[in-house]
Amino acid sequence: MEDRVKAKYDVIIGLEVHAQLNTQSKIFNSDSTAFGNKPNANISEITLAHPGTLPKLNKKALEYAIKMGLACQSTISREMIFDRKNYFYPDSPKGYQITQDRTPVCVGGQLVITKSTGEKRAIQLNRIHLEEDAGKSIHLDGEEDSLIDFNRSGVPLIEIVTEPVIHTSENAQALLTEIRRLVRYLEICDGNMEEGSLRCDANISIMPKGATEFGKKVEIKNMNSIKSVGKAIDFEIDRQIGLVEKGVSIASETRDFNAETGVTTGMRTKEELNDYRYFPDPDLSPVHVSEEWLAEIEAQMPAMPWELLNKFIGEYGLPEYDANVLIDDKNTAVYFQDVCKYTHNFKAVSNWLMGPVKSYLNEKGLDITALKLSPEKLAELISLVEDNKVSFSIASQRLLPALVNTEKPVAALAKELNLIQVSDVRAIEEIVVNVLDAYPDKVKAYRSGKKGLLGMFVGEVMKRSKGKADPKIANELLINKLS
Repeated sequence: MEDRVKAKYDVIIGLEVHAQLNTQSKIFNSDSTAFGNKPNANISEITLAHPGTLPKLNKKALEYAIKMGLACQSTISREMIFDRKNYFYPDSPKGYQITQDRTPVCVGGQLVITKSTGEKRAIQLNRIHLEEDAGKSIHLDGEEDSLIDFNRSGVPLIEIVTEPVIHTSENAQALLTEIRRLVRYLEICDGNMEEGSLRCDANISIMPKGATEFGKKVEIKNMNSIKSVGKAIDFEIDRQIGLVEKGVSIASETRDFNAETGVTTGMRTKEELNDYRYFPDPDLSPVHVSEEWLAEIEAQMPAMPWELLNKFIGEYGLPEYDANVLIDDKNTAVYFQDVCKYTHNFKAVSNWLMGPVKSYLNEKGLDITALKLSPEKLAELISLVEDNKVSFSIASQRLLPALVNTEKPVAALAKELNLIQVSDVRAIEEIVVNVLDAYPDKVKAYRSGKKGLLGMFVGEVMKRSKGKADPKIANELLINKLS
C-alpha cells in the first residue's frame, strides 16, 4: 500500500500478553504444570471441574504477579477478588474462566522500549491480572473429531494489558521483546513463545487523521513469535485501510493469523464485555496483601535490565552497544559481572563474551549456564592475552575449547599445549627473513607502494610460527626489514 494512503490514517494498537507462570502446580489446585507430559496426565477432579470440587489460590502465582507489577511500576492492589468470565469452549471444562475483572493485582504502570532509532518511549499499561489458562484443542488432518488435552487447563497466567497507545508494529514488537526479557529476569516465566508460555493478542483499529473516536477494534490471536506479531499487525493495518478506502465498514471481530501466508482470517465476531457476564467467584475468598509480605517480595527483586545497563556503562565503562548485548540475557549479565571480579579489563571481558564465548556456545547449542568454564578461568585467559603470552586467535580457537574440558590451570594448559607466544626477537626475526626471501616479488611490490601487503607478510609469519609469534614484534620487524 502506498505511503500517501497510509498517511491519511492514525493506527491504534493495544497488546494483551499472556505469560504462563513458572509455578510447579496450577493456580487453583496441586496438579503439575510440567510441559510436554502425555495428554491429560496433569489433571484431577478439580482441573476437570467435577461437582463439589473447590479451588484454592496458589500463593506463589500471586507473588509472581506482584513481582511483575513492581518491575512495571504498577500500583499493587492490597485487596482483590476473583471473578468468573463466562463462555463455553470445549477446552474450558468449567464453562467459565476464573480471572480478575474489577480488582486486578496490578493497576497501571509502564514499560520503556527502545525504538530502532535509539529513542526511548514509555508504553503505559492498563493492568496486570491473574487468571487460569484453558486446555488445548487438537485438530488432526483428515480426522472429523477434535481431541482435547486438559494438561494446560488451570496453569496460572498473568495477562499484561497495555493502554491503546502503540501506533506501529515496530513498537509492538519492541514491547513484546521487553516483556519477554523482563519475565525471564524475574524468573517467573520462561518466555518461550514456541511452546505457548508467552502469547500475544493484538487489538488494532484505524481512524482518519484528526478524528477523536477510535475505529472498530479487531483482535488478532494465535501469534507464536515476535516476528509474527509484527507481520500480523502490518497486514491488518493494510487490510483495514484498504476496506475503508473502498467504503466498506470494518467488522469488530477476532481474527486468526497464518504465519506461512502472512494473512489474517476471520474467526468470530467480537464479544462485548457484557457477553461474559462477569461476577465474583463465590468459591474463592477475597485476597489481602499485607504490607509485610509486599516488603518481602520487594526485597527479593533482582536488578532490572535498565539498572544493569546504567551500571555497565557507568561503572564498567562499556559502550552502550556492548551493555545492551550483555543485559539482553540475565545469565550472561551475571556471568559478565562475575568475571569482572577477577580483572579490570572490562571491555576485554565484554569482547570475549560477545565473540569467542558466544561462538563456542552457539556451536555447541548451549546456554551460558551450561558453560563449564569458571569466571576466574576466563579472567586468567584474558590476562594471558593481555600479557602477550598467548595470541588472541590461539586463545580463542584452541585454548578456550580445551579449558572447557579440564580442571588444569590456564597457564599450565597453554604451556602443555605449546601455545605460549614466542617473544624472542631473534627467533621471530629468523622467520621474518625466511618469509621475505620466499616472496621477493611481493617485497618489491610493497616497496613500490603497495603497503597493504604488510598484512599478508604478518599472516605468513604467524602461519610459519603456528600462531605463536608475537604479532606486534613480527609487525615491527617486517616494517623495518621492508623499509
